[in-house]
Amino acid sequence: MLLRARSWWFTLAALGAALALPAALGGCGTVGYLSQSVQGHLGVMRAAKPVDAWLADAGTPAALRERLLLSQRMRDFAVQELGLPDNASYRRYADLGRPAVVWNVVAASELSLTLKTWCFPVVGCVGYRGYFERGAADALAAELLAQGQEVSVYGVPAYSTLGKLPGDFFADPLLNTFIGYPEGELARLIFHELAHQVAYAKDDTEFNESFATAVERLGGERWLAQRADAAAREEYERFDARRRDFRALVLTTRTQLDVLYRGPGSEADKRAGKAALMEQMRAEHARLKAGPWAGYAGYDAWFARANNASLGVQSAYNALVPGFEALFAAEGSDFARFYAEVRRLAGLPQPERRATLAAGRQLPLLLTP
Repeated sequence: MLLRARSWWFTLAALGAALALPAALGGCGTVGYLSQSVQGHLGVMRAAKPVDAWLADAGTPAALRERLLLSQRMRDFAVQELGLPDNASYRRYADLGRPAVVWNVVAASELSLTLKTWCFPVVGCVGYRGYFERGAADALAAELLAQGQEVSVYGVPAYSTLGKLPGDFFADPLLNTFIGYPEGELARLIFHELAHQVAYAKDDTEFNESFATAVERLGGERWLAQRADAAAREEYERFDARRRDFRALVLTTRTQLDVLYRGPGSEADKRAGKAALMEQMRAEHARLKAGPWAGYAGYDAWFARANNASLGVQSAYNALVPGFEALFAAEGSDFARFYAEVRRLAGLPQPERRATLAAGRQLPLLLTP
């Protein structure tokens, strides 16, 4: 796995209502996009069947059987230890026969890290468009490139419907796209997607994704410490060490580019500075690959295609995580209290949400003698 990127979709509840009101959507293109979302989601739901049915099937491969059993232990842990929703989510499994459940398209201008946004009824505005067929994602990417945008298309292994759709049929399933992940990563992904069912702030992807990432980190640490064996912990540490290096390098480059783009230089100067920073980033990746990563090539494609869009999307999953981790500590490391406070924040205007998280992040420093 190269880069774990996920998406939340308030799918049928919002889209079904939207399709009933096409005149309000601003054109046939939006209706067509929402239609493929509905049909694609229904296809995933139809492919899923209960984990118990897979386990009872003599034709289920032994390796898949073991992973499904592991996933159910993680699912129980999510309820019992992390206070995450106890429902039918991740109690079914589907093999989609493809490497991603959807492909996301993100775009940014030449001298900016701000992602282009698309707005929809009920769900609000998001910084990507997701497609269940790679060809449709590539077609939109081509249109955006023709408009002068920098574009990234990436596969998404899982998404959440936020627990808003009725009945077990619509519950989020386990998928072939992630069932084979390293144990620690599989646990974190399940915890992340379930966290999206706990709290949701409209029009604030960064808040939503950072919250879920904080839950996955906190929960993943507990799973590995309490339930995983030494081999699984060692495997995950190697995996996560590379990811930490990756994130640190990307954050450094993002910060440098943001300063450059917001600075007073001419466009020509900014283009030259951008080229130099991108080259510097790729050189550091080469050093990591040749050194501590011992030849690991999993990030090669990402660095080869890196641009403002792919750099921009990284912040949505990590920017506010320290604030949420500080909030968890401030709530006595109690998940129920933590979730209640996050839901309260989700109901506030965005500036107040950010100010509260920023203030909370500083609390441990203020209390230190």
